Formats: sequence, structure tokens, C-alpha cells
Amino acid sequence: MKNPYPSDHFETQAVRTQVERTGFGEHSAPIYLTSSYLFDSAEHARALFANEQEGMIYSRYDNPSNDEFIDKMKRLEGTADGVATASGMAAVFGALAGTLSAGDHILAGRSLFGSSFQVLSTILPRFGITTSFFDLGRPETWEAQITTATKLVYVETPTNPGLDLVDLEFLSSLCNKRGLILAVDNCFATPYLQNPAAWGADLVIHSATKFIDGQGRGLGGVILGSEERITPIRFFCRQTGPALSPFHGWMFSKSLETLAVRMDRHCDNAEFLAQRLEGHPALKGVKHPFLASHPQQALAKKQMKRGGGLLTLDLKGGLEAGKKFLDALELCSLTANLGDTRTTATHPASTTHSKLTDAERAAVGIGPGTVRLSAGLEHREDLLADLLQALERV
Repeated sequence: MKNPYPSDHFETQAVRTQVERTGFGEHSAPIYLTSSYLFDSAEHARALFANEQEGMIYSRYDNPSNDEFIDKMKRLEGTADGVATASGMAAVFGALAGTLSAGDHILAGRSLFGSSFQVLSTILPRFGITTSFFDLGRPETWEAQITTATKLVYVETPTNPGLDLVDLEFLSSLCNKRGLILAVDNCFATPYLQNPAAWGADLVIHSATKFIDGQGRGLGGVILGSEERITPIRFFCRQTGPALSPFHGWMFSKSLETLAVRMDRHCDNAEFLAQRLEGHPALKGVKHPFLASHPQQALAKKQMKRGGGLLTLDLKGGLEAGKKFLDALELCSLTANLGDTRTTATHPASTTHSKLTDAERAAVGIGPGTVRLSAGLEHREDLLADLLQALERV
């Protein structure tokens, strides 16, 4: 993988890392839309399959477009190896299924994306892998939940959608002490704002569908870590087939070139909206990691460069108020996606976290009037005006 200008700066790595140019001398890396590759001879084919030589075999295994995306993500997250997948949830499942075996136990933060919670609580138990959930707000109780079968700890930080944080330094120290693998979903922060591996995480997981793409165009995911951790995950993914398409690998690689400038604007808009909406009479509260009222603001500033592009609103009128607010929005998009150039709004209790019980939602800070906003790249005054008019109509 080529980087013609070696640098430690995020922006330069994201822009200048690319596959070798072909004989055409193209400036932008091409898309390698091929399912398979030619072998020089029967012996060459044998050597590739025996791992005696490096080279391309089949695009379910490797593809130059996907390899460029993976290599950029490795450099930006500070890891040695990685695997790209067809979606963020394929990355979550691939990381867990490629690492764990029947009889293993997972200790996970209670506040998780709805599908991640379902994988842990409903799907993995069918294969003899169990999970216990810990309260993010009581770190003094975490170690007591570790059993002799515990192999992996899984967390999101910031969490979806509650925007609570996990102290990665503390948790990594605990995992090292007890010989556990630490897996962190870094989707909300992106490698520009937070690097879990620098705090000791063994596996870093992303849904590239969100901020990494940044324009709501395609699905993808990536799993990053050391060669030791990624090798069994790569084997699992190659055999079971959650491969990223070369087109999306190329697209995500190009998107990384603008990640830094986009995330700065996302953060600017989210912080502005959180500050201006806090105290509104229609709201019980506003939450953003860098907001002074966030109980973990100090931790956020310790392990994150900026507070991210997400904020949550808690409407006083509950479910009906939440529905009226969303229906009254004129500029913001009503959709379950996030990390888009367009500001999006969703009601977690009836969409992304609808499969949870009322008690399970309450335990992770999702109320009937909770609305998740993903601040886009529009002018901040236009966004504020739309949110204020919707709140007035509630």
C-alpha cells in the first residue's frame, strides 16, 4: 500500500494512502470490480492457496479497493490489521463469532445499539455464548460480574442513543488484569475523534455506513486490531462470506479523505444546537458529550478530540410529544440513519430500540420522549430554526 508522503497527521494519511497506480497513471485510485484473479501458473495458484506467496485469489478474500480502505482505517486507528465487511452489524457479529466459542461468556455495557443487543441476548445464546450486561454508571461493580467463562468485554462509547461514555483507560486496565479481550464500537466517534486502541482496546469496530461514508450512500463495516486478534476473525469472515463489495470499499476510502473536515462541522453544529436548545421549556433535557451539563464531560474531553455529531432531546410530553415533534420537522430528515450530510432525527423507542422492553430502554436512558439527532452539514441557524419551530408546535 502506497503513501507517497509519510506523515503522522490524520488528514494526510486519510488523503494520501492508496493502492499502487496502474499503467494508466490515474490520480484517483480505480475501482477493482472483479470477482477473481488470474494465476501465473498452476504452481502459483497452489502457492497462493497454501499462503506461501502473497497475492489476490478471490474478492471474497481480498480486493485492492477494499484493501485500500482497510489500510487507511488501520493507519487512522493505529492498529496492525483489519477486515472489511458488508455492513456494520456484519462487523459486530464477525468480530464476536470469529473470536468466541461455545461456552464463552461476554460482559457487555447495557447501553447498546438495538441490533447489537439482539445479537448478544438472542442470537449468540443459540450457539452456547452467553452475555451479562453491566451498568455503565457503576464501574465499581464491573469486575464482580466477570466469571471463569468470561472471554470478552464489549462496549460502545459514546453509546447509542444515550451518549453515555465508558472510561476506556479504566476498562482496558481491568481487562488486562483479568486476561480479557476488549472490543469497542467506535462508530459514533470515528477514528478522527477517538482511538480506542490507544487506550488499550484489542478490537475496534465501525459501521462505515455512518460518518465514514458520511452521505448515506452505502452499507459497510470494518473490524480492526492486532494480527493475532484479526487472524481468526478473517478466517471466519472469509468462510462465511460477509464481504464488502469493491465498489463500497472504493467509496469509503474516498470518503475518508474528507472525514476530518466533515467531523469538525458535524461537531460544531451538534455543540451549537445542544447549547442553544438546553433549557427550552418543552424539553426535560439535552445531552451531548461536550455539553457542560453532561455528567461525563471531563471523561469525554479526556478520551475524545471533540464531542461528536450526535445529541439527544428528551421531550416533556413523552411519546405523543416525540411524534408531534418529528412530524413537525421541515428541514431535518426523519430516518433511522445517522452520520449523513443531512441532519437526521429518529425516535429510538419506536424504531432502533423498539425490540427492547420498557424496562430495558429505561435502564439505558431511553424514554418515550427521547429523540436522537445527528447533526448534518447544513447552516446551523437553519437547523436551529427548524428545531425551534417544531418544539413550538409541540
